Amino acid sequence: MNQTLTICLLLLIGLNSCAQQSDSIAIKNSSDFLEIEPVVVQKNHIIPNGTFLKTRIDTPTNFNRIKADSNSFATYLRHLPMKPHGSEVMYYDGTYKPNYDVYDAVIDLKIGKRNLHQCADAVMRLWAEYLWTHKRYGEIHFNFTNGFRIDYTKWMQGYRVAIKGSKTSWVKRTSPSNTYKDFWKYMEIVFSYAGTLSLSKELVQVPKEDMEIGDVFIWGGSPGHAILVTDMAINPKTNEKIFLLSQSYMPAQDTQILKNPNNSNLSPWYSLSDLKTDPIAIGLKTPEWVFNVNDLKRFK
Repeated sequence: MNQTLTICLLLLIGLNSCAQQSDSIAIKNSSDFLEIEPVVVQKNHIIPNGTFLKTRIDTPTNFNRIKADSNSFATYLRHLPMKPHGSEVMYYDGTYKPNYDVYDAVIDLKIGKRNLHQCADAVMRLWAEYLWTHKRYGEIHFNFTNGFRIDYTKWMQGYRVAIKGSKTSWVKRTSPSNTYKDFWKYMEIVFSYAGTLSLSKELVQVPKEDMEIGDVFIWGGSPGHAILVTDMAINPKTNEKIFLLSQSYMPAQDTQILKNPNNSNLSPWYSLSDLKTDPIAIGLKTPEWVFNVNDLKRFK
């Protein structure tokens, strides 16, 4: 009798084990075979056929995107074109960055064929392209690491940058022009001589409670890192705010929307309430970098 009881118990355990597995696998029957295949579960908040940032990444339940003026940087970022769902990040040399739980979407903008479009460069590029698109040319300017200010209006007039040793100056070299090709050449000069160290000095620090779309988490250094607050949403009942982050990295690569390694259910959104306020603690953990709360800054 004991042996019979033991056999029954083993059978029950086996049946129970199969029942538990049925939640994660699908069984396809055939007259010739029994095939077990994984169930494809749609990732939360991702709309595969969305072609722009705001149509690719949905807000979580009970959250609404924060209102933004039609001509604002926020609206510009929300309409960034996206590569097809599942695309891998491409490096400047045409090779690809495997997605080891780093990003959920890839922005579809050309980055050039030189190893220049890295982290701070991607931030400066999006800000400058927004201003250029809206013909706010006088607001496009950045500082080189040596402190030299390079204004796009000067570039438009046909001046170019001459660098001799530690001396930097403007030299008139061509006739006035303002095509996108001219603008991109200007940006590549900025990419070459500016970076996280110079950009962090140009930006102004903001408290986390005042975070806005277009703000930047930045650690100036060699190496340093910079990521952009690319969108935000709010729960009108609780006033909880959440945000999306985008980055480029080294070597030069496509800008990507980051996953949230701290909360897979909320990802790719991050909660502002999770951002620790202790200035000496890790305030924000992203897939490839960590920041503290004082690293949140804004273009003047």
